[in-house]
Amino acid sequence: MKIKGYRRANGTVGIRNHLVILPSSVCASETAVRIAEHIKEAVALPHQHGCCQVGADHDQTVNTLIGLGKNPNVGAVLVVGLGCEGAEPHFIAEKIAETNKPVQKITIQECGGTLKAIEVGTRIARQMANELVQIEREEVDLSELVLAIECGGTDATSGIAANPAVGVASDLLIAEGGTAMLSETTELIGAEHILARRAVTEEVGNRLLGIVKRIEDRAKTLGVDIRGSQPTPGNIEGGVTTIEEKSLGCIYKAGSAPITGVLEYGEVAVEKGFYVMDTPGQDIESITGMLAGGAQVVIFTTGRGTPTGSPIAPVIKITGNSQTYQNMIDNIDIDAGRIINEGLTIDEMGKEIFDEIVLVANGKKPKAELLGHKEFGIHKIASTF
Repeated sequence: MKIKGYRRANGTVGIRNHLVILPSSVCASETAVRIAEHIKEAVALPHQHGCCQVGADHDQTVNTLIGLGKNPNVGAVLVVGLGCEGAEPHFIAEKIAETNKPVQKITIQECGGTLKAIEVGTRIARQMANELVQIEREEVDLSELVLAIECGGTDATSGIAANPAVGVASDLLIAEGGTAMLSETTELIGAEHILARRAVTEEVGNRLLGIVKRIEDRAKTLGVDIRGSQPTPGNIEGGVTTIEEKSLGCIYKAGSAPITGVLEYGEVAVEKGFYVMDTPGQDIESITGMLAGGAQVVIFTTGRGTPTGSPIAPVIKITGNSQTYQNMIDNIDIDAGRIINEGLTIDEMGKEIFDEIVLVANGKKPKAELLGHKEFGIHKIASTF
């Protein structure tokens, strides 16, 4: 199957063509936002990290910023730094430039303050935008697509309607040679052994079990047992009684494909297939990790409803609860509650979701994108010092 996308210099394919104004630290975030405000095609990724971080926490922030800049939906990048932060802007720009996409860098201190940096950055961004708008979509194979799978605000309908249908859609993409990734390690707890059986090797299965144990151990160092603190109050009100029950519904999003590998937060899959990425249960940070890992489109199931979008990728919302769909019809794209109410089969709904993914890949904007939702956050794993 073919879609139309933007072929990048390194061979990857974007389904959007964003100019990203990328602050390397919180200190440059507002300046990046001000630059982006002047250019219609530009989007800023403000965040609160990039300085006074150490070890793995520092590395994760830097790698996530680089991964976002490398995402195929991003056609060009202007890195904006303060000039003295730990997340060194020159290094970030240099690593993104390995894709051979247009990348430039400025720092506020070198420019002589924020006003001058905004002026310089706007001129650079304007030229980049002029070049980007001349790039046309071309026919590419659907196998170039990397799908991010997310859920949030789970209720009892998620595990019996929306999530199984998404699993079918994921399987259809895998059958076309594409790639998909499941997120939210905390929502595998109690069901990880079921997914591990589908691992292509014993090593992959052990890695899957290992990331679940790691997140539980990390919580316990804070004196918290995740199995006693989940599900959330909203989940409980929606009819989900235990974390194991929540997880058993969650893993339906993984469909039936073999699990090719387990990815760290923001890691790029090197082969086609189905992956599990170690991300938190917090929706926005989880999506950010998968986008840093190269995903171009997100499907997001929600029982209770959420408006969450993304700055650089379209987010398709699906609910298994028809009442939620009617209540949040401005935000949710597909009512999978028809499985429950109208007798549609899970396979029929899965095909409908798959067809919507193809339409969105070809340029259709889901509701979160139309409404300008650009929620963004980077997962932090240690204290700032």
